[in-house]
Amino acid sequence: MLSWQVVIKQEKLKPYYKILKQEIDKRYEISTVYPPKNKIFSAFSNTEINNLKVVILGQDPYHGASQAQGLAFSTPKEIKNPPSMVNIIKEVESDLGIISCVRDGDLKPWAKQGVLLLNTILTVEESKPKSHHKLGWEIFSDNIISYISNNYRDVIFLLWGANAISKTALIDTSRHHILTAPHPSPLSAYRGFFGCKHFSKANQILESKNIDKINW
Repeated sequence: MLSWQVVIKQEKLKPYYKILKQEIDKRYEISTVYPPKNKIFSAFSNTEINNLKVVILGQDPYHGASQAQGLAFSTPKEIKNPPSMVNIIKEVESDLGIISCVRDGDLKPWAKQGVLLLNTILTVEESKPKSHHKLGWEIFSDNIISYISNNYRDVIFLLWGANAISKTALIDTSRHHILTAPHPSPLSAYRGFFGCKHFSKANQILESKNIDKINW
């Protein structure tokens, strides 16, 4: 199988990406953009493609100073947990009856175990959520999802909220597993994210396939 580096390199050769890169480079020059440029692809450098077990889709990076680190929902451990992260940890602990290993909000321990934390838009302008919508990142992330769907088996997709759930169309459900729920943000968590039990369900699927479970 190809490495992430090769998969991404192939994307970078496509016409849409060349236009995207020009625009993103310009925006980094004229405004404050997150995450730092060297962390845009951190989701891929932290999760080995051949150890891929779970994909969690976010929308776009956090837009506050020092929050975004290139992994969906994740923040550096010294940053106060954003509300969605607080709710994710609540659900992990309620679902599994454990103390989560990511209570500090840094999700790298999940990533290292095979959880790809992919935002559908990989950059954002400071204080302007979804400001890099429709620049081309959605094409990139859709292509990554399609690549995973077509080349791997038994990956579990955790799709939270309408934006993530819309990606179901890209995933071959005869090869993979999809769990959906409302978004963990305070606006929607009580509409079904709490109690979705995605973390135990994911581990049950992994166990049934003789794949090592995730320590959530």
